[in-house]
Amino acid sequence: MPHRIVAINIDDDGRSAPTPEMEQERRVAVLDLLEQNRFVLPPRDGREMEGPWRLSLGLRDRRLVFAVASEAGEPVGEFHLALGPFRQAVKDYFQICESYYDAVRRLPPSQIETIDMARRGIHNEGARILQERLEGKVGLDQDTARRLFTLICVLQWEG
Repeated sequence: MPHRIVAINIDDDGRSAPTPEMEQERRVAVLDLLEQNRFVLPPRDGREMEGPWRLSLGLRDRRLVFAVASEAGEPVGEFHLALGPFRQAVKDYFQICESYYDAVRRLPPSQIETIDMARRGIHNEGARILQERLEGKVGLDQDTARRLFTLICVLQWEG
């Protein structure tokens, strides 16, 4: 399938080390993303843009940077997104994750399920924002956007 990511690099140099829970979120998101994703670049200069792609995610000058390269590693393009539109969703996601991890340690499954439903809702909102921000630059399905939102959150972790 040509419209997919086959490799992902998270450029988190100089960032605070994530908690073990956040590191696990990151690992699962990367594994799930590489297993199944949809990442479609629009035609450029009258020609189709077919992957598969290598993606590098990072923060530069307080902006989120998506650097896309061909499978062979040749640069294809970069997308820079302001972090402002993600700020509330990321903050809410960190808070609900903290509640979820705490609940897993001490609450019954029925209460954990309620927190997990809220967590999924916030996750979906972050994915929706990402899809909107990338509109016209790259096409993502919902699951790909959700996994990328997780990685965006991990990148913004400040300990």
